[in-house]
Amino acid sequence: MISGGFAAAARDMGVSRSVVNKLVIALENELGVQLLHRSTRIVTPTESGLAFHERCLEILASLEEAERSLTQLQAEPRGRLRVNAPMTFGTMHLAPALADFVVQYPDLQVQLTLNDRFIDPIEEGFDVTVRIAKAQESASLIVHPLSAAPRVLCAAPRYLERYGTPNHPYELQHHSCLHYGQLAVEDQWTLIGPEGEQTVSVNGVLCSNNGEVLRDAAVGGLGITLLPTFIVEQELQQGTLRIVLPNYQPPELSISVIYPVNRHLSTKVRLLVDFLQKQLGEQSN
Repeated sequence: MISGGFAAAARDMGVSRSVVNKLVIALENELGVQLLHRSTRIVTPTESGLAFHERCLEILASLEEAERSLTQLQAEPRGRLRVNAPMTFGTMHLAPALADFVVQYPDLQVQLTLNDRFIDPIEEGFDVTVRIAKAQESASLIVHPLSAAPRVLCAAPRYLERYGTPNHPYELQHHSCLHYGQLAVEDQWTLIGPEGEQTVSVNGVLCSNNGEVLRDAAVGGLGITLLPTFIVEQELQQGTLRIVLPNYQPPELSISVIYPVNRHLSTKVRLLVDFLQKQLGEQSN
């Protein structure tokens, strides 16, 4: 806006006339040219002032166009989105949800990588990672909980008929326990029951870092396993697996979506997090 004088400009800006005068003088000194002809009644631009004004208008117009383009880009996300998740949860729940997400945002290219190791999202360049673990906090990662992941102890009826059904957590030491993790001599399971928290050392003929492997081994009668309900709920309903020690509950895990702090403003990430919150928050229990 051209006000025609320092006093009018000062009113438009909400400052004093002397402040406007000082700002103009400072700008002229910095540029090394006179921008305004000053008289007692009116202030008019010099030739250099007019040229400078026109150039500033062009810059402001370019800035406005850049903001408008960014707004359109935010409204219509596009580009690649790298997602990581555990194998079993990824195939059972995440992949179907992502198919619907891609239909909704066809300009996005989703790259889904499934594995059962704890990856470093920053080091390996993932935009979003779904993790099933104990609730955690991180200074470099934003952790957004989706839902709880209850777990159960379970075994095949034929295993229990052959080796007996344990009535107390400490009896698990005498059973073949199929535990999650890397090869080890023993593992520890924690259960919460009438006596409070109980921790017992277990071992068995098989351990694995994949829940489906442990589930299938348990169905095959190889032992007792401790798994999230979303992995074994069908087998429990069909009767091929049976809950063991129903009065002793394992601590729940948390299904969370995590992403690096520097991606928290990304529209692609925000849209996916919101989408997963709606889709998986109900399905994964």
